[in-house]
Amino acid sequence: MSNWEILWLERDQFIAGFISTLEIFGLSISAAFVIGCGMLYILEGARPRLEVPLRIFVDSMRMLPFLILVYLLYYGLPSFGIRLNAWWAGVGALAVYHGCYFAEIFRGVRQTFPPGQVEAARAYGFNTGKMFLRLILPQIIMRSRPLIGNQLIYALKDTAFLVIITVRELTAAANSLSGTYFIPTEAFIVVIGCYWLVSMIMEIIIKQCGRFSAKRGFDNV
Repeated sequence: MSNWEILWLERDQFIAGFISTLEIFGLSISAAFVIGCGMLYILEGARPRLEVPLRIFVDSMRMLPFLILVYLLYYGLPSFGIRLNAWWAGVGALAVYHGCYFAEIFRGVRQTFPPGQVEAARAYGFNTGKMFLRLILPQIIMRSRPLIGNQLIYALKDTAFLVIITVRELTAAANSLSGTYFIPTEAFIVVIGCYWLVSMIMEIIIKQCGRFSAKRGFDNV
């Protein structure tokens, strides 16, 4: 029996790992996006007292290796009486870590906006929240889509680190089959193919968003 035939017979492990990876990625990246938007809202001046602590927190997360954050959440929090299972520790780590990167991406794009937009919005009676949701945030999302696309791919690849805390995702499935049947090359070729497939789908979605953005005139604002 060839190595590829063995992988086919054990395909259920890959399917389960792939589904788990997609669930972790989808949930964590959605939470990260919301966290990033919330942080940007605070940095817009909605909560002046929180701006400096938030900047320190974002910078700290950006300087911290993701793997260390995973270790801190999974192995460190029990020292304070907080215990998370491996799955939720991984989701939480991804959400917080990439939420900080989203916040920094959005903040950088926000700085390119002309001040006249805000002044005009305030003249029309927009408060901070309404202006942020209806004027600033839609433009930021559309104009930062290439950076968002890159961050999505980084987040997808970071899910592979969760094997360290025993999360049963795609890389863990490949590790298990590789250790059992001694076929690391074929097992990880399948993993690479799965990551590549998801990344290509995200690239297509980002391009479609670009067409929508061009039609709505966001790129020319």
